[in-house]
Amino acid sequence: MIGGSRGRIWRGAAAGALALWLAACGGDAPAPDQAANAPAAATPSTEAAALAPSATLRAVKRRGRLNCGVHQGLVGFAYTDNRGQWRGFDVDFCRAMAAAILGDADAARFVPLSAEQRFDALREGRIDVLWRNTSWTMTRDAGQGFVFAGINYYDGQGFLVRRALGLTSAAELSGARVCMQAGSSAEANAADFFRQRGVGYRPILLKTEEAQRQAYAADQCDALTGDVAALAAARAVLSDPQAHAVLPDVVSKEPMGPVVRADDERWAALTRWVLNAVVLAEELGVTQANAEELRASSTDPRVRRLLGADGDFGAMLELN
Repeated sequence: MIGGSRGRIWRGAAAGALALWLAACGGDAPAPDQAANAPAAATPSTEAAALAPSATLRAVKRRGRLNCGVHQGLVGFAYTDNRGQWRGFDVDFCRAMAAAILGDADAARFVPLSAEQRFDALREGRIDVLWRNTSWTMTRDAGQGFVFAGINYYDGQGFLVRRALGLTSAAELSGARVCMQAGSSAEANAADFFRQRGVGYRPILLKTEEAQRQAYAADQCDALTGDVAALAAARAVLSDPQAHAVLPDVVSKEPMGPVVRADDERWAALTRWVLNAVVLAEELGVTQANAEELRASSTDPRVRRLLGADGDFGAMLELN
């Protein structure tokens, strides 16, 4: 659904009418492989209703637009096509939130951010939510005033090299120039990997993914390290992709998901349940083609709750 066909997802678990989104946006990255683990919507409870009103949600409604922080350009996740339209996996989740909150997937405004810029933009209120292939780490979760609302993609850090080097492992990169993005978890992960193996290397820190790709293409570094999905995207746009390979070493676990400010619990819950609604729809086979029919005729209680045929879950999240 997010991964291939154009989709409208639903306010369902997040509001009971996210079906607006199924017709409004599409994507081209693979769906998250944890779809089967998405929690189903629960019966409304007084505990959920006790959450404080969301200042962020009210600001978004007043503004009529959702400010969504995304990558500056990562194929499959967030990039502009040849018509200048934003596309990708994270972009589609932004549109799903806009549909759930404002009834219009096109009410999402995309704010491209570097790894170094992203948290300041969220902290300062320049964006409402960060959907930017951001790894969920303990430091980010516990020490910076942010909350991860869930996981939409699992990745790991790897290494891209030229096949001509004849390497079979990143442990063979002794003395190599290794390009990586400043402000990302790649820097510390690479240092740990090489230190543990007693391998010396030269880290080359660059501010953006594009700068990394250009440096690697210009032979200014021997290897490029980062999330495997990002390395695959970088390889795809090189002049001769087959001359390059991602080594088998995966040196970290990178669970990625949306990030919000920690001072707005209801906004975090809304973000979490939009994510859950999209994942649950994938699991249940709800698509653009069948959403309206299933809403009217399905006897599966999970489908009926997801599509808003049963229950009033939107009120719990200040959605109407």
